[in-house]
Amino acid sequence: MLEEHLAVPFQTSVLGADVMVTRVDQSDDGHIVALCHRGRSRQRIPILDLPLPDPVPKGAEWIEAYRRWARGR
Repeated sequence: MLEEHLAVPFQTSVLGADVMVTRVDQSDDGHIVALCHRGRSRQRIPILDLPLPDPVPKGAEWIEAYRRWARGR
């Protein structure tokens, strides 16, 4: 659902650095991650740890739904 409904790319801030989220993916261990870019640097950040910008991108409600689901596991 995230891949289909989350509007990417969008910009957010991670540890004080502006990054561009270009897509979401699944890690080898089954977690959903955001693929973040800053210049030539790339980082995969768990979607559960990703701070969302204000205003949130279209489809961000699916991240919130995943967060609620993950807490209930």
